[in-house]
Amino acid sequence: MTGATEAIGWASAGVLLATISRQVWTQWRTRSVAGVSRWLFVGQLAASTGFLVYSVLLANWVFAATNTLMVAAALTGAWVDRVNRQRAGRGAGTGRAQPETA
Repeated sequence: MTGATEAIGWASAGVLLATISRQVWTQWRTRSVAGVSRWLFVGQLAASTGFLVYSVLLANWVFAATNTLMVAAALTGAWVDRVNRQRAGRGAGTGRAQPETA
């Protein structure tokens, strides 16, 4: 691969990871589960794991690194979703957790 090809791959990986990370961060910050399907993270985890294995078998390290991080993002997103759903279950059923009182 040429340097330009590698640069395109890494830049694209950065954009993808930034968008997914931002979504997970927003869900964590807002504590909202509105409009988010649990299947999003299940599908992302399955696809990213498959792409990770495929990338390693092809020795494509741009995609191997990207998909390793995407697996981590899927696991983090699933965890955030679970925590938010538990919080929402304790709230008033609005999809957002109510402030906890001591």
